[in-house]
Amino acid sequence: MPNSQRPKSVPTGAPEPFWRVKSLAEMNEAEWESLCDGCGRCCLNKLEDWDTKEIWWTNVACRFFDEKSCSCTDYTNRHVNVPDCIALTPENVPELSWLPPSCGYRLVAEGRDLYWWHPLVSGDSRSVHDAGISTRGRTLSEENIPEAELEDYIVEWPGKIPRKKIAAALRGAKSQSRHEK
Repeated sequence: MPNSQRPKSVPTGAPEPFWRVKSLAEMNEAEWESLCDGCGRCCLNKLEDWDTKEIWWTNVACRFFDEKSCSCTDYTNRHVNVPDCIALTPENVPELSWLPPSCGYRLVAEGRDLYWWHPLVSGDSRSVHDAGISTRGRTLSEENIPEAELEDYIVEWPGKIPRKKIAAALRGAKSQSRHEK
């Protein structure tokens, strides 16, 4: 397991976190929803080659995506208002090749632990932004981009984990904690 993903130890006698002991299908609604780290990468438009099934990410976000909060402005009705918005389920998560490599749903489905920046691990909803994982400040709204031009906005970063930004964030967190002592 890479250092950036190494689980924090659980205090003696404390129960293991639910994502380590439950399958996706065993989770209740609150647990399921909390697996989303709020990165916003799944809300980006993607292009797929129908022959090869290869996925290309764009930096163009759904019209309901709020770039500052990295969340949907109409979460409750997202599947009605955006027919292409795919509802994640325990059954389909393992089959969705476009889920980002840092996605909590994908990680748990693959039997892996959540990364340190995930709010369930860090205890801080800002950590996903501080680590450079979120889409904050890196997207354009699809309202301003014609669908025929999406190919002009292909980017690689959503399908990768930014190792250099993570290392910098870790150094910054260690420095900050030293100053707080």
